[in-house]
Amino acid sequence: MPKDAATEPWLASGSLKREQVRQMFSDISSTYDFMNSAMSLRLHHRWRRQAAKQLQLRPGDKVVDVCTGTGDFVLPLRAHVGESGFVLGVDFCSPMLERARAKGILASWSIGDACSLPLRSGLVDGVTVGWGLRNVPDIAAALREIARVLKPGGRFVCLDMAVPQNPVLRTMSRLIFNHAIPALGALFGRRRAYTYLPKSTEKFATREELAELMRQAGFTDVKWSNLFFGNICIHYGKK
Repeated sequence: MPKDAATEPWLASGSLKREQVRQMFSDISSTYDFMNSAMSLRLHHRWRRQAAKQLQLRPGDKVVDVCTGTGDFVLPLRAHVGESGFVLGVDFCSPMLERARAKGILASWSIGDACSLPLRSGLVDGVTVGWGLRNVPDIAAALREIARVLKPGGRFVCLDMAVPQNPVLRTMSRLIFNHAIPALGALFGRRRAYTYLPKSTEKFATREELAELMRQAGFTDVKWSNLFFGNICIHYGKK
């Protein structure tokens, strides 16, 4: 094993993973939006809109985007709750939040950890996490926190990477994600950060495992839907 292998963010766990991931996102904050659009062919905006729609939000509702990053999930959420609603973006990486604030979206922003949200219990109608739960050291703890801040009947959606279930698509996906994505990141001197994407996807909970973790956290009516040839998955749950 290479000398520094234990410090790679896709191999780390606990507080070490938290700090490794925080530093990694700090390093790529300036190119994060460009890379998201390049890797997804700009489809990530559509996927966020599809996920936000599943929350069934109404004007005046309160909603939180956990692991908000540069805030791209906040815009479709604001569209659903209107000017009378409350939208909060929470992230533990200051440089990413600075990028979110600079977009001028009508929202509140807060530094916070997914495993210890800066909110009182039973406050919000909906919670989203986009490409974030995979980066959390303790997914079960984060899901319990999300359930805690939701009102009874509140809804949660998780939008993240997934491994295609079809074996042919899975093989093609691995070829692209294990080689093309790190090479694209290398153009910005960030090969290691964009090696993290396929590595962390492989280590992430399967669809069934994540659904079960959601149920254990107190969610009901748990279901999921696949997008982009099974490379993206939306999980839904109701408190």
